[in-house]
Amino acid sequence: MKLLTALTAVALTTAAVAQTKMTTEEAVRKVADHVIETTSFQFVNTKTGEKFASTKSVTPSPDVKADSKFNKWMYVNGVLNIGMVQLSSVLNDAKYTDYSRKNYAFIFDNLDFYKKQFDAGTTNTEWSAVFKLGSLDACGAMSAALLDVYAVDKRKDYMDYLQRVSDYIINKQVKFPDGTLARNSPRKMTLWADDLFMSVPYIARMGKLTGDSKYFDFAIKQVESFNRYIYDSTTGLYFHCFYNDENTNGVARWGRCNGWLAMAQAELLTYLPANHPKRAELIRLLQRQIIGFTRYQDGATGLWHQVLDKQDSYLETSVTSMFVYAVAKAVNNGWINPRYISIAQNGWEGLLNKTTANGEIQDICIGTSIEEDVRYYYTRPKELNDTHGIGAYLMAGAEMLKAKDKLVKDIEKRR
Repeated sequence: MKLLTALTAVALTTAAVAQTKMTTEEAVRKVADHVIETTSFQFVNTKTGEKFASTKSVTPSPDVKADSKFNKWMYVNGVLNIGMVQLSSVLNDAKYTDYSRKNYAFIFDNLDFYKKQFDAGTTNTEWSAVFKLGSLDACGAMSAALLDVYAVDKRKDYMDYLQRVSDYIINKQVKFPDGTLARNSPRKMTLWADDLFMSVPYIARMGKLTGDSKYFDFAIKQVESFNRYIYDSTTGLYFHCFYNDENTNGVARWGRCNGWLAMAQAELLTYLPANHPKRAELIRLLQRQIIGFTRYQDGATGLWHQVLDKQDSYLETSVTSMFVYAVAKAVNNGWINPRYISIAQNGWEGLLNKTTANGEIQDICIGTSIEEDVRYYYTRPKELNDTHGIGAYLMAGAEMLKAKDKLVKDIEKRR
């Protein structure tokens, strides 16, 4: 038993050493390659276990699902595919864009199998969200990534879907009377911070693609409204939600929701015309947020907490990835002073220490709703390589690769 324990300790130490020696490129490649290697691009009958490469010769059944979690139509996979495309561009390696191209082709090439079932009244089919467009979660992030893929694969069925999404977000999604995006579940007329990312990155991309100012006008209005409703000037952070029925904010300054806001604002600035009259104001709002959340960065690890202003809540990696992305992107694009890069560098060092040797990310908070009780946020489970953190990690890594010439060479000399 003692020998086994000793060998286990040596193995763990060896893995930790290997982990700390990873460069940024090695880490992001390991994470992205692990996703590629574990995506099956197959279907499975969940009752019989039988697997299929295509639905063309399969008997229609709601039991037939996409086998891999990375082939699901979910917002987390939209972020993942955005990250893959951005990584591909930075590394000049087509493998990662090809993954995203294959992922969307796999879905759209098999949509008819599920569309027929959906039209016949079977609403629990795989990818049913594509057909019913019932929420921002169901379309915004996946559509942003699809537009990135559309730049390479200009398929008509892709654009037909994207036009449906534009109409849904701008004209049909639930909104406050002043036009601010909202949800009706689990409470009616509630603003979720998450929804800035579930709308703005896609809308900004459409603005860039079409040149139509209505998209930028809509996106900017949302950024301004979200800042008005949920920004907390006493902490420099954002509340997770705003309850319109009670005209009050929620209880938690939750990490990942603040991350969604930061990434959404950075994505808007990426696609906004350089001479847009609102650009300076949008940069100011992003810088204000960066200064705000930097106050809560853990000094020992570089990570941020699950509940940002509660240091007794656990250190969480998805929010850290999101903040690293926003800061590094702002520096890389000259929106803020380059000295801010040390914030991103500290966060990225923390993330590297949470990256396993085989390319998995530790301590990612699972999917999270809204609650009136702050204990709910404290006790949300954290999991290894949960899909809610992988895409943001790749996006952060891509920006850190771009920032190589801006990094502090000896960070201790700056302290």
